Amino acid sequence: MPRVVIAGCGFLGEAAADLFSRNAWEVLGIRSRPHSLPPLSAKSYEVRALDITGPFIIEPAWRQVDALVHCAGPEQATAESYRLVYVEGLRNTCTAFAPQQVLFTGSTSVYAQTDGSWVDETSETQPNRETGRILLEAEAIALDAGGLVTRLSALYGPGRSALMRKFLAGEAVLEGEGTRWINQVHRDDAARAIVQLVERRARPGIYNVTDSTPATQLQVYSWLADYFHRPLPSHGPADLQRKRGWTSKRVSNGRLRTTDWQPLFPAYRDAIPTLIEK
Repeated sequence: MPRVVIAGCGFLGEAAADLFSRNAWEVLGIRSRPHSLPPLSAKSYEVRALDITGPFIIEPAWRQVDALVHCAGPEQATAESYRLVYVEGLRNTCTAFAPQQVLFTGSTSVYAQTDGSWVDETSETQPNRETGRILLEAEAIALDAGGLVTRLSALYGPGRSALMRKFLAGEAVLEGEGTRWINQVHRDDAARAIVQLVERRARPGIYNVTDSTPATQLQVYSWLADYFHRPLPSHGPADLQRKRGWTSKRVSNGRLRTTDWQPLFPAYRDAIPTLIEK
């Protein structure tokens, strides 16, 4: 039975761990805090609390694994937290588990384009924030190990959609004319991509993980307005302090689709009905 370690068994990592387990992998999930373990106590795989931001030793039974998926995320969007979790965390888990295959989940925020152009894995990456530059450092660790990097667009899924939350709370703002491009991917589609890339031992390198329909901010809020029969948000200035940085680009998933991956939710509008809390 192949073995995989999921470093960061949270919103995305848990979904990936569930898929690996269903596909007959032995899974070890890692979370950073002991108090976060009880909700996963009924899982078919083990989940442990480990601080990956510092060196640690694992028992011999787990000393060598077939795959390591690093999808841990920092609790704070600071350069120090990013470096500890992404760079040091990836180094420490690679040292502890000696994986045959490494997959690092990064972010499409490393593309800093603001002109609405299409970007793919060969496009320029010059993030205007230090956090983005730290993500590129972590990517280099995985790539130097002959591994995989998945650059994820904004993640949403069950119980989590920042755009829907803001819209329903009346906090959404159309920036200018709403022409800024938004790229998203459903959590389940991202988990499927991770598992497929690992199981098929995909060609090492970078893969954008995003849906097939980039949409302008106006389009996204129009979909939500139509579904909920509510008016569009009011217009306002651009939020230049966004966590992922202010960009406007259309991210291509073309390379990922060459691996036979197809999104279950090609566009955000396809998923809206599934995001409603019952």
